[in-house]
Amino acid sequence: MTTQTQRAPSQTSRILSADDIEALAVGAWILGTGGGGDPYHKLLNMRILYEAGREVTLIDPMTLDDDAVIAVVSNMGAPLVGQERLADPEFALKPVRMMEEHMGRKFDAIMSLEIGGGNGMHPMQIAALTGYPVVDADTMGRAYPEAQMTSVAVAGLRCYPLTMADIRDNEIIIPRAASWRWMERISRKACTEIGSVAATCKAPRTGAEIKQHGVLYSVSNAIALGSRVIEARAAHTDPIEAVLSAASGKRMFLGKVVDVDRRATEGFLRGKAVIEGLHDFAGHEMVVHFQNEFSVAYLNGEPVVMTPDLICLLDSVSGEGIGTDVLRFGQRVSVLALPAPAVFLTDQGIAAVGPRAFGFDLDFKSVFEESWT
Repeated sequence: MTTQTQRAPSQTSRILSADDIEALAVGAWILGTGGGGDPYHKLLNMRILYEAGREVTLIDPMTLDDDAVIAVVSNMGAPLVGQERLADPEFALKPVRMMEEHMGRKFDAIMSLEIGGGNGMHPMQIAALTGYPVVDADTMGRAYPEAQMTSVAVAGLRCYPLTMADIRDNEIIIPRAASWRWMERISRKACTEIGSVAATCKAPRTGAEIKQHGVLYSVSNAIALGSRVIEARAAHTDPIEAVLSAASGKRMFLGKVVDVDRRATEGFLRGKAVIEGLHDFAGHEMVVHFQNEFSVAYLNGEPVVMTPDLICLLDSVSGEGIGTDVLRFGQRVSVLALPAPAVFLTDQGIAAVGPRAFGFDLDFKSVFEESWT
């Protein structure tokens, strides 16, 4: 299993079990690359909903009708602020209902903007409340911080309309924007004004658009990844090796966090973490930069892994993902690189999510290229 797996449809739909939801939380947190929000509170909500008899149906994207209309949902804002505002399924649903009222029709299904972190769990809450099926796809295959950093933006699909809601009963509709970057600027400003956390429903997508431009089977991949980690824990084997095997990844570093510089600004969480090497990496230092998600890692001052390759910091014992909002001194971490979805390895994809998109004057080079030294 890799993060960009695309395969022929195997079944029309399946009901996700409670174990699948647990595994999704683990796998999505790893794929979040430090962002997307901690899935824990959304997992707690899903446990309550399942105990109440609710369930979620996952559908194969390739079985969607071309003219089906799909809600693309996520939370938006700075992960650090998300720790202070607990997840609420009704809050997640609100912008979906706003969008349906704006369009004058109901959705056929729902899908996550990003499989990474809590946003990978986000549509599950809405599906459990409404009965809408969840499409086994997203638009990132991980988490990214900005609106233009999606597969549908890279494809040049329409960026509007967008609906947004907060906990104070504010509702915002952006009916039109000039570009994906303008949609990001406008919606980010609005999000910042209402407290740097908001529930959103992005531009609706058709079934044809998802089949052609979505990152397919990302939900199943996240569940499979999380299941491997849970199995490794139960068997008292190395969960880091389980992640590397399941996601075709590479171990880049092993060490202890010795410093974190972190600040919430303009609706993002920005900063860097300094990691002191342990064991085979003793005497070396890695610095990992982030904007909600990890973007570029330097080893002894030299860039060694960068977006769009996924940079994942995991707890070295449990294999649990570590978010940029909870990095702290003394954590023993393993830094892994996982392969990016193919759409982001194109020239257009690298322009949208490569290191220069995050302010680094670097040419992208993947750790999975044979020429990498």
